[in-house]
Amino acid sequence: MEDNFIKIDRWLYPVAFLYGIGVRLRNKLFDWGILHSTAYDIPVISIGNITVGGTGKTPHTEYLIRLLQKDFKVAVLSRGYKRKSTGFQLIGLDTSAEQSGDEPYQIKQKFPDIYMAVDKDRRHGIELLSREDIAPNVEVILLDDAFQHRYVQPGINILLIDYHRLICNDALLPAGRLREPASGKHRANIVIITKCPTNIKPMEYRILSKQLDLYPYQQLYFSILKYGDLTPIVQSPENKVKPLSSLSKDDNILLFTGIASPKQIIRDLEAYTSTIESLSFPDHHFFNKEDVDLLTKRFESMPGEKKIIVTTEKDAARLTCSPHFSDELKKYIYVLPIEIEFLQNQQDSFNQNIIGYVRKNKRNSILSKRENAYKS
Repeated sequence: MEDNFIKIDRWLYPVAFLYGIGVRLRNKLFDWGILHSTAYDIPVISIGNITVGGTGKTPHTEYLIRLLQKDFKVAVLSRGYKRKSTGFQLIGLDTSAEQSGDEPYQIKQKFPDIYMAVDKDRRHGIELLSREDIAPNVEVILLDDAFQHRYVQPGINILLIDYHRLICNDALLPAGRLREPASGKHRANIVIITKCPTNIKPMEYRILSKQLDLYPYQQLYFSILKYGDLTPIVQSPENKVKPLSSLSKDDNILLFTGIASPKQIIRDLEAYTSTIESLSFPDHHFFNKEDVDLLTKRFESMPGEKKIIVTTEKDAARLTCSPHFSDELKKYIYVLPIEIEFLQNQQDSFNQNIIGYVRKNKRNSILSKRENAYKS
C-alpha cells in the first residue's frame, strides 16, 4: 500500500478520550430514541465522512448529480460552510461564493438546472425543498456532508473514507481527525474508499475490506480521482485549455490551494512535472490582499519562463470573490477540474443501486403527496 497521511498527536489522547465520551453519548441518545431522527417520503441521499475534511465529498456529490439529473429533478442541500449569509438560502447563478459558500457556488455554476440550497438546519432545509412553492417538482435531495447530522434519517447513507487515511488507523479529535469513533461506519449503507491509486492490486482490495470489517448489508466501493484539462481563469488566444499530458518536466507549477489536504493532488501532478511548489491555506479560506501578495512573490521568484499557477475549482470559486487578484496575475492561473471514477468495474452496480432507490421512493413520495392533497 502507498504511504498514509495519518499524523496522530498522542499527547492529546486524554482530550480525545473526553471528546469521545461526549460523541458516544450523543450517538447512544439517537440509538435509544431519546433524540429523534426524521425520515422523509422524498428520496434523501447523504454523502459524508467520519474524518475532518479531505475525502472528496464534492466530486462524489457531483458524480451523483450527473447520474441523476438526466431522469430526476435534483436538489442539493449543504451547510454552506463559512458563508456570510444565515438561515435557508436557495442559491441562484448570481449568488456569490461569499453568500453561498465555495462548494455550493461551484456546484450551482456547474449544474445550473438543479436546485442548490444551504441551511445549517438540514431538517428545515429538507422541509423547504419539499415545498412546491419553493422548489417545484423536486424528486431527490442530496445532502452534502451530513453523516454526523443524525436528526435526519436518509434513505441512503454514503460514507467516504480516504485511502491514505483509513479510519481504522486514525484517532479521535483532537489527537487525530476522527469526528466520531470508527464504529460510526456501521450507519452507512454504502462505503467508498476514495483517492485510491490507479494500480491497486487485487490482494489489496481484500486487505482493505478485511480492515474495515463491514456488516454484510453494507456495500463497499473503491474510487480514484480523475483530472480534467487545466482551464485558464481568463481564456484568450494566448491562454488556452492545457491537457495535463501536454505538461513537460520543464514546466514549473505553483499549486495554490485552500483545501483540507493538497497532498494527493501534489502526488498526482508529479507524474507530469518534477517542479511543483505548494502554497496552501486552511480549508474554505477566503483570500485577502496579504495572501495574494504572497502568491505573487512566490510566483515571480520561480525560475524559468514556463510556469503557471494551478488551483482547484473550489478555490477558484473563492478567487472570483476577491478583488485582490490582478488581471495580470489571473493570466497565469489555471483550474484543475476533479471528477471520480470507480475501480473494479463497480460503476454499473453503484449506479443501479442509486437509481433503483430513487425510482422506488420517488413513487412513494408521489403517493404521499396525493394522499396529503386528498386529506386537505
